[in-house]
Order: sequence, then C-alpha cells, then structure tokens
Amino acid sequence: MATLFVIGTPIGNLEDITLRALRVLKEVDLILCEDTRVTKRLLAKYEIGTPTMSYHAQSKLSKSDKILALLEEGKNLALVSDAGTPCISDPGSLLLAQVLASKVKGQMSKVDIVPIPGPSALVTALSAVGISVAEFTFLGFLPHKKGRETLFKEIAESSRVMVFYESVHRIEKSLESLEKFCLPAQAGAGRQAGGAERRVIVARELTKIHEEFVRGTVAEVRAHFAQNPDRIRGEFVVVVEGRVVSKARTC
Repeated sequence: MATLFVIGTPIGNLEDITLRALRVLKEVDLILCEDTRVTKRLLAKYEIGTPTMSYHAQSKLSKSDKILALLEEGKNLALVSDAGTPCISDPGSLLLAQVLASKVKGQMSKVDIVPIPGPSALVTALSAVGISVAEFTFLGFLPHKKGRETLFKEIAESSRVMVFYESVHRIEKSLESLEKFCLPAQAGAGRQAGGAERRVIVARELTKIHEEFVRGTVAEVRAHFAQNPDRIRGEFVVVVEGRVVSKARTC
C-alpha cells in the first residue's frame, strides 16, 4: 500500500520538527513541496537527500495526475508546505481531495493518508495570547475584496474568539477595519458598542528572531504599528477577543 504522509514543518525555527517527521522525510520516495528551494533548506540542515517535486496553488492538473500515478505505482510520498502544517489555508488540501475522490471512485484503493503532527502558526499564536481560547473561529486568510467587509462585521458581532492570518501588505488595513466595526455605538451608525475595550493580539514572525506579540485594544495595537513601521514585516496572526454580551454591552 502506498502512503501519502502529510507532514508539519517549521514555521521559522528549523529546530521545530519532530523526530518522526525527519525519519519519514528520509524514507519516502518523493517530497511534494510548495517551493522546493524553501524545503531544501530544511532538508540540507538535516542531511536529507530525498528527491523533491513542486506542488502549489498554480500547479496544473497534469501535475496532480502525475502524483496520483506515483501513488498508484506504490510510491510513498510526503506532502509539506513552505511553513507549518499542510492543508490548513494551504493548496495541499486540493491534492488530498483528489486522492480521496479517486479512492471513493475505486480508481486508487491502495493509498493510505497519514498525518504527522507538527508546527502551526494558528496553534502557536493561540498558545501564548493570554486569553481563553476554549472556543474560537479560524477564518484563514481573509478575502482581498469580495466578502471582506462582511467578515469584519461577523468578527465584530461574534462572542467567540476570532482568528485570521494576514499579510504584511494588508495588516494595517485589517486593523483599521477592526476599529471601524468595533467602536462604541455613539461613534457612528452600525458600529458595535463596547468594542473599543475588546482585546486584540497580533503575533508576527512566530518562532523567528524578531518574534513579537502585540496586545491591547484595536486602537492601541494600531498605534503600535503606526509608531513602529519597521515592525510591519513578516507574517501575522490576528486574534480578536469575543464580544462580551451583557445588559450594558452589546459587543
């Protein structure tokens, strides 16, 4: 039986990888990567010579067909992303869907999918935010245009912790939108009462040299980055505290 291993890899610090992941990366026939150049830095550190092949959001259907054919031949493959756990806000989910669909149709019955746990920016950020995250909603990367305002309204109205990923190009715009929809009601029509006091935590460059957690109200966090533009770099995880529902507050 062929096996497709879904392997979590470091999000920054190359030491954040499990012994099991290293063993499997050495043993498989081929490693599927978002960017082979990124993955090869990890492989070089641990002296792993396994061949690699790119698989990313822009890969053509023929690439997927080739991967399915390799699995059908009995080859063991590893799927990794550039950073973190594949298939979470990641194109790897498309490949897994194709493998599972082929199994359902009976086209490829002798393939096992095995996850190997590892780093995730989502879990890493939540473990250190300092607020209760017993319940939360993960939004992944927010859309650039269509549906973006609707999501910020949803964040403003939610009593659950809301989490999303953001890029360096849109983090300031996202914080601006959070403030717009989570201001006291008297500040403008459609804005949510009590939102000014809701805590926001922005985690950036997790596990890297310049790792930083910025905590405060939306206005305080916006001010931090406005005063420190040199820190608007890297990848961001944004955690928004859920609104407090009470007689005195509606957000």
